[in-house]
Order: sequence, then C-alpha cells, then structure tokens
Amino acid sequence: MATALINGRVLGDDGFVEGRAVLVEAGRIVALVAADDPCVAQARTHDLAGATLLPGFIDLQVNGGGGALFNNAPTVDTLRTIARAHRRFGTTGLLPTLISDDAEVMRAAIAAVGEAIAQGEPGVLGIHLEGPYLAPARKGTHDAAKFRVPDAAEIAMATSLRGGATLVTLAPERVPAATIQALVAAGARVAAGHTAATYDEARAGLAAGISGFTHLYNAMSPLTGREPGAVGAALEDRGSWCGIIVDGHHVHPASLRVALAAKPRGRLFLVTDAMPPVGAEDPSYVLYGETITARDGICRNAAGALAGSALDMATAVRNSVAWLGIGLDEAARMASTYPAAFIGLGDTHGRIAPGYAADLVALDPALEVVGTWIAGAHQAATPAPA
Repeated sequence: MATALINGRVLGDDGFVEGRAVLVEAGRIVALVAADDPCVAQARTHDLAGATLLPGFIDLQVNGGGGALFNNAPTVDTLRTIARAHRRFGTTGLLPTLISDDAEVMRAAIAAVGEAIAQGEPGVLGIHLEGPYLAPARKGTHDAAKFRVPDAAEIAMATSLRGGATLVTLAPERVPAATIQALVAAGARVAAGHTAATYDEARAGLAAGISGFTHLYNAMSPLTGREPGAVGAALEDRGSWCGIIVDGHHVHPASLRVALAAKPRGRLFLVTDAMPPVGAEDPSYVLYGETITARDGICRNAAGALAGSALDMATAVRNSVAWLGIGLDEAARMASTYPAAFIGLGDTHGRIAPGYAADLVALDPALEVVGTWIAGAHQAATPAPA
C-alpha cells in the first residue's frame, strides 16, 4: 500500500509547490499528484502539517557522530551509530569518512561499509577515504606518518568496495597521474585535498581524472596573484565539484560567496566534516590518541589545527541561507542533488521525483528538522542532546 505525504510545501525540480501529495511505495517515490487525486484517498497518509519537504541530505564527509569515530572502530556498529546520529539532522545518506590510516584499518573500514550496505543499513551509501595519499605541508590534523603513495595492491584494496560509492581524496602532486587514472578506472571518484599543489600540478591532476575538491579552501594551496594554487584551479575548472564546510569557522562566508560566483550552478555542495560530538552529549573525542574537545562549535587539536567539525547538515543548510545569499531551494540542492550527482547517484537520489529513492526530510518554518524518511520509512525527529 502506498503512503501519501500531504499538506506540505514540496521542493520539486522547478521550485517549491503546494497542494501536492508525494506518493511513496516500496521505498521509491511513485508520483507527485494533486492533493485531491484519487490515489491519495487509497493510500495511507502522513500529514506534514505545513512543513517543507526536501530531498534527504547527502553528506559525503562524515568522520563520526553520536560519540563514535570511524577510524577508532571501523565496524558496522560504528556505522549504525554514526548514521543514526546524523539522521536527526536530515542526513539520509552519507559516506563514512576514514582519515589517513594504516592499510589494515582501511581494509577493515571498507569491509564494514560493504557489510553495512549488504545488511541494508539505512543511509550508508559508500565510503570516503580521505587520505593517506596526502601532502605533509597541508596535513591539517592528519598524521603524516601514515602518508604514502599507493602501489597496485593498495589501489585494488582501496577500490574493493562493491555495491556503494568510493571517494578518494589525495594530493595530486604526491600521486602519479597513472595512479589517479587507475583509481578512476577501478570505479572511484577522486578529489584533490590536503594538497600543496601548484596550479599546474592541480590542472594535471584534473587531466588525469580528478573530478572534485575536498573542503574547498581548507588544507590546500591558496589563490594568489601570481600562483593560483589548488584553490584557483578548483574555482576556474567548470566541470569539477567542490565540497564546502559552511560553519563560519573553516571558511569565511565571503570566500564561499566568491566560490558560488565562480563555479557553475550545481558544482558546489555542502559537507559537514563531522566528528563524534555531532548528535552526542560529550563534546570530546580521541583522534590519533589525542583528546580533542569541541568548544563553541570548533574542533581543534593541541597544535591548533581544525580537527573536523561539530557541524550537522541541517545547520549547514540554515547557514547557507543566512550567509550566502541563496534561497532554501538552492541550499537544499547543495545538500542533496549536487552531492548525489558527484558520486554517481544523480539518477536515483537527491530529487523529489518519480522513480527516486524516498529519502526525504521535513523542516519547520525555522528550518529545524521535524522528520526524515529513508527508503520511505519514517523516523520522527528526536531532540538533539543538550
């Protein structure tokens, strides 16, 4: 029996519409119909009570949540904890993100994601390997002792996930073009990040198959007058995608507005780079043996480097509307439609349209989450920890 989501303001392909019901069956959106369509009377109904219905948020950079960090325990239980923590903030799909680590930890993480997908764990779409193929000069909070250049065996291991997306972040100046090409040929999306690349090196990486940039501006060579750096290459390139962290700490809003002006519409998307404090009562967590505490929404290690964020996607959407001069419709696409396209899920996720996954989020007038659906299964919003 179908379910009809009624009495809401729905984000369709051409903007917001009212007086429409969203019909869901077998985990998919069947149709958008008039509220008085006979199909609605034959379905179970869920009254949205005037809420705004958006495609569920898709976060491609999630290190942790609910008190759990993927690196510290790369297991299905950890993935379940992280996904549940982010779901209350409208994230219906994510890439659990493993920062630079040893090969055995990477292998365990890939296996855990594969098992979670096989079990149908809601929200797990694949894996993001952020490193360890990075530049020491732009390491951020990563452990440079873990950095290396992958050989053929490690390329095969890093791209061994089946049934989900694989995103690999690397420094193009540290990795041969043939290695980038091999990763792409094996099915991975490759992004530049934690890179000291010159403009020419970044362009060479794009030519080799890099299609994105991880947390634009952060941990990458900046744009200057005589050396455009990785940032300049990212802003200039028309085809690549860029993830941005809109928390007011990682990047100044003016710099993000510059990126919005430079990049074609649809090529910037929101990420959180979230750490365990998101959805947890404890603001502290352990990373590489060091205890880090989020203070005033900022996560920094003892050296002062940003160590991920305490940002959730619903807040990222609100911040984008407040700070970047865009409407809720475009902020929502940056949180759903565009990241889905980047990882090859644009035909199945990130839109409220027939045939798409019934992954949805409802927001109240203050843009707070009041409900989420994954594959049509509803989860009422639960209060975040105080």
